Amino acid sequence: MDAFDADAIIYAAEPGHPLGRRVIALFESVAHGDSAGVGSVLLVPEVLIRPQHVGARDEVAVLSAMLARLELISVDAVVAHLAATLGAAYGLRAPDAVHLATAVAVGADRFVTSNRRDFPRSIAEIAITYPDDLDDLDDPGPPAQRSQP
Repeated sequence: MDAFDADAIIYAAEPGHPLGRRVIALFESVAHGDSAGVGSVLLVPEVLIRPQHVGARDEVAVLSAMLARLELISVDAVVAHLAATLGAAYGLRAPDAVHLATAVAVGADRFVTSNRRDFPRSIAEIAITYPDDLDDLDDPGPPAQRSQP
């Protein structure tokens, strides 16, 4: 199961964004009605405040649809304490620590983020995955890297 950071969701809402396409592909690989992954409930304000503020209704609609495909996890005492521990260990700000702690607490396989500065691969508790690590269904790559039918 994938867990998502806010920036990965935001890029996915930008039409044609090269990293966003890869995140969208994760959502499209899951049957409609099924969860595409998990995230902290803090994703809601993080991804929706700016587009709502500037009146970007189409962007709000896309982001809201993506959020609806995620199981949004509340910040309970367990997640909050884990966020404090991970935040201290990795020098994270509170929202980033909560996103990471949520992913770890629910047992996600990987944490999808574009934030290389705050989430290096050296984080030991979960596999950190950047969108450019994901398959780009619109760009099959060189023939030698394509899977054979």
